[in-house]
Amino acid sequence: MEQVRNLTPVSQPTSGIIASSVYLGGKRVADIAIEQAGEWAAKPGHVVWIGLLEPDRNLLLRVQSQFHLHDLAIEDAEHPHQRPKIEQYGDALFIVARTAQLIEGRVTFGETHLFVGTGYIVSVRHGPSTSYAAVRQHWESCPHSLAKGEDFVLYAILDFIVDNYMPVLEQIEDEVEAIEDKVLLKPMTGADIERLYMLRRDLLRLRNAALPLVEVCRRLTSAELPQIHAAMHPLFRDVTDHIRTVQEKIDSLREVLAFAFEASLLVGQSQETAISKKLASWAAILAVPTAFAGIYGMNFTDMPELKMEYGYPVILLVMASICSFLYWRFKKNGWL
Repeated sequence: MEQVRNLTPVSQPTSGIIASSVYLGGKRVADIAIEQAGEWAAKPGHVVWIGLLEPDRNLLLRVQSQFHLHDLAIEDAEHPHQRPKIEQYGDALFIVARTAQLIEGRVTFGETHLFVGTGYIVSVRHGPSTSYAAVRQHWESCPHSLAKGEDFVLYAILDFIVDNYMPVLEQIEDEVEAIEDKVLLKPMTGADIERLYMLRRDLLRLRNAALPLVEVCRRLTSAELPQIHAAMHPLFRDVTDHIRTVQEKIDSLREVLAFAFEASLLVGQSQETAISKKLASWAAILAVPTAFAGIYGMNFTDMPELKMEYGYPVILLVMASICSFLYWRFKKNGWL
């Protein structure tokens, strides 16, 4: 199945009705007012596709009156921050999916609420998300596919949402690779560690947003939902495969970030160990003249070798020899 993806965030239009159209045989036959939607959806073979962006309660109630939507579903659609789920209210389905975009280096989430019933589908977007205009335009050019009905439109939107997780992951992957290259050169700074933590947390949030859609698609492929034709089941299983791919990508990136953090700690410890070895080596070398100076600096009257004619140069030679031997030995062992 041909996929449609939009890799760049799209500026949000004014809140309210984005599109309200009716289709017959996969072809758009009219752009309609909300008050006409119920009448058109009742006509055999017709599908009403309405797109809303952050609608107010009045607009949702107008849509509710046309399709007799359940009060609880309208309440959920009015208030975002729902977890991904699928609910059946009578002969209508209510589906919640999370969208994701990378904005100023952080993964930002939005929500899409979908009402699906006989002859209609309504999408309600909240927060940052890519417009579904690309989905509508793409499948309008393929009327044979769009003629399959409202459950195909549901598949197209869910597939678009899942596919648009990948550009977010690709941008994060580029940053992760840069972190990997950097961590081998020098230990992470405080800012680097903070960024790594933020990326891992964002990836976990993205995983929590994407993974529940597996259960949503599982129910969409079960016989318990008469709104979904059996011919559509393979398409929803394909969406499940895409979600699994996203999950594997997220888990892989989280592991890489964990390894990068561990590698940074090891590099830092290695450098600290090298510095400690150098300090210990020089301390051992300097201990030799310090010991001789300390011994012969004691003010005792009767000390051996004080009257030796060549005692001073001999002691200097001995100190130099011992220090040179220690320097050679530490250098050979890689401590200096």
